Amino acid sequence: MSYLTLAFSLIFVLIPLILSKTLNLGLEKDTIIATIRSIIQLLAVGYILQFVFDSESSIYIWLMVGLMIVAATQNARKKGTSIQGITWKLVGTFIFVEVLTQSVLIGLGITPPTAQYVIPISGMVIGNSMVLGILFLNRFTAEMDDKRNETELILSLGGTPKQAVQRQLKTSIQASIIPTIESQKTIGLVQLPGMMSGQIIAGADPVQAVLFQLLILFLLLTTAVITSALLGFLSYPTLFNERMQLLEEKIKTDS
Repeated sequence: MSYLTLAFSLIFVLIPLILSKTLNLGLEKDTIIATIRSIIQLLAVGYILQFVFDSESSIYIWLMVGLMIVAATQNARKKGTSIQGITWKLVGTFIFVEVLTQSVLIGLGITPPTAQYVIPISGMVIGNSMVLGILFLNRFTAEMDDKRNETELILSLGGTPKQAVQRQLKTSIQASIIPTIESQKTIGLVQLPGMMSGQIIAGADPVQAVLFQLLILFLLLTTAVITSALLGFLSYPTLFNERMQLLEEKIKTDS
């Protein structure tokens, strides 16, 4: 694809702009900003990746992975500002997920330790972990706010903080994981995943493309479960003081 054909594809941006203007949706500015940012960011990443691939240096590979973790943390932490130390909890979660998945992939020889494999797979894993983290934090803070009286009742009856938040944790973890599971149920029937479609367009064997896509699906399922569970068990203790009392100011939502 050339820059000229990319310019032609801007018609797919023009259509929503026209519809937004016609229907008075007020989305024109955001659409234009999103389009410009996506062009600049992706082109910049493309040139950076080209440099990293050509250099074949493991230092640049892990610098790219570190940059992904920093960016994901900055985005996800906005949804958990009431949780003490949420930044480092997110960093620890993302690092754990990345180390676990890459250790299995590289350690078992599933994928080679090269930039062409490590960086794209890490991007999908960390990106999915970020989305799951946001979903979990949104639901968990809402559940804690809604079940405040129930939590305090359990504590007053001698229950531990873990027992008091067990239901909220379970509900939040389930709610954040369900979208991943449901999307996998219809994969290949309702949609062809991006990685698989990209490989097929590039001329790869469709069966090989499917095998790689299955690998990613399995990784994302693991990412979903680990991210939600680990973030949940790292977060809930900060909602209580040393006397096992609920800190109500920590669970107030924006609503």
